[in-house]
Amino acid sequence: MTFTWSPNDLPPEVKITPWGWVLVVIRGVPLVLVLLTGVVLMGVMRLVERPLFGNARPWTPAITVAVCRICLAILGIRHKVQGHIMGHPGALVANHSSWLDIFALNAVAPLYFVSKAEVAGWPGIGLLAKITGTVFIARDRGQARAQQDVFEDRLLAGHRLLFFPEGTSTDNFRVLPFKSTLFAAFFTKCLRIRLYIQPGSVEYTAPACHDPLLYGWGGDMDFGPHALIMLSQPRGGSVKVICHPPVPVRDMADRKGMAATTEQAVRGGMPEARRVSH
Repeated sequence: MTFTWSPNDLPPEVKITPWGWVLVVIRGVPLVLVLLTGVVLMGVMRLVERPLFGNARPWTPAITVAVCRICLAILGIRHKVQGHIMGHPGALVANHSSWLDIFALNAVAPLYFVSKAEVAGWPGIGLLAKITGTVFIARDRGQARAQQDVFEDRLLAGHRLLFFPEGTSTDNFRVLPFKSTLFAAFFTKCLRIRLYIQPGSVEYTAPACHDPLLYGWGGDMDFGPHALIMLSQPRGGSVKVICHPPVPVRDMADRKGMAATTEQAVRGGMPEARRVSH
């Protein structure tokens, strides 16, 4: 099946079949159990890990990676990785297509998401984000200095951060222009000489004979209905994560240059039909 995305296309309306509702139960129950088990294990391990290592997390990230791989398997989505996550300190930046990106990217290697502050208050997801070490940021210029300090503490602790410079999720068939705001945190005097930014392209492929836009979570789509659709789909879908060569921060003049360079790399890793920017 060939497909070219058009800006006028709407997300597919998917009706869940009777068998699809059976799959929702068959997959939903073990998915919730796996997530709850992971949360409990991480909570218990953090009781030991935090007083010994502080911000450093030598043990718990392995639980996150394992849980995300298991969840993708339960959903029937094959996980492919091209390239390797860098060993350097810094951050990974990627295109943002769906809430499934949480599983797809955390299944590659230990990463710590950078998320808007509102997510911390979301039922279920907020707790999951907190316990996995998500960095929350507020859209408040008055907190800019405090947020800069949090970034520096986490980066100096050796954490690889992950954020989505597009600022929103899409339909998986376009890469929006990267916003440069969050890149500024990496250009402070004490950080830029040692940090790297690694671009990553995330590409979802729907099962055969299904709408190519199936996995996209763009526009105003609600999480609950979309999650039910994902649970109800047959096996055969896949997600590929392409890890591009990391870019030394010290080689870039400023945050805008870094945003443009990493955007070009992420867009270049997508199939030609998915390189649309508008």
